Amino acid sequence: MAASGSSSVQQARQVLADRLRELCRDASLDGKDLAAACGWHPSKVSRISTAKTSPSAEDIRAWCRACGAEDQTEDLIASLRAVEGMWVSWCRMERAGLRRAQEARLPLYERTRWFRAYSPGLVPGLLQTYGYTENVLRAVQKRRVQVDDVADAVAARMERQRVLHEGQRRFAFLMEESVLRNGLGDADTQAEQLDHLLTVAALPNISVGVVPTALSRLRMPVEGFWIFDRAQVNVELASGYLTITQPSEVAMYAETFAVLAGMAAYGSAARGLIGKARDALG
Repeated sequence: MAASGSSSVQQARQVLADRLRELCRDASLDGKDLAAACGWHPSKVSRISTAKTSPSAEDIRAWCRACGAEDQTEDLIASLRAVEGMWVSWCRMERAGLRRAQEARLPLYERTRWFRAYSPGLVPGLLQTYGYTENVLRAVQKRRVQVDDVADAVAARMERQRVLHEGQRRFAFLMEESVLRNGLGDADTQAEQLDHLLTVAALPNISVGVVPTALSRLRMPVEGFWIFDRAQVNVELASGYLTITQPSEVAMYAETFAVLAGMAAYGSAARGLIGKARDALG
């Protein structure tokens, strides 16, 4: 698994390593004994048991076999898959195209009741128009995806927007003022998107905040992130998609969101900024 700076990922890797080490101890084996039984160099056992190296599924099978704990194999492999899912490179996530990557997130959106999203570069996906989304995903496809299923991926993202109108859900969106002028697509696409922002901002369950461009800001823009209830944060980085579940780390993102929210313009002030960007299109 690719390394990630997230403590959530590292903690999950350490839990798996601890479980493997416990199996070894329960079988009264030391590292050298286990290595010999598996046909490995002792350093491999050390790296896995200290979470410096993530084991493969075959490594786990060999480990459990050597410890006489084959009944634990499938459970541990499931834990491995969960750890691997916390950090997914774009190459891996999008190797079959963009549509599946869009559809894979739908269950998370359906079970969430409180959404918070901060975007420094683009209008958040749930607020995008069809044309804006098409431009976003076409740019992604050209940059890093060989399969061209942009039309299907746009349709999947549009379908996901139904969560805005279903159930008792709350949404708080923050975006930098520069997002309103990012030049994505042509003037008609931008105008339609800005008009749509004005429309959705009027919905009672949706808050749209615009963080004004200003000198001497107390908090600089950070990476874009989504907070799902109080349980999970997802961050889109240049190299991949990070899932954070450790409570202390989720709380850090919540605190960052609160600080940025305190700097944002809402209501008539936000509408004024959106309208100003709209007027600038001519």
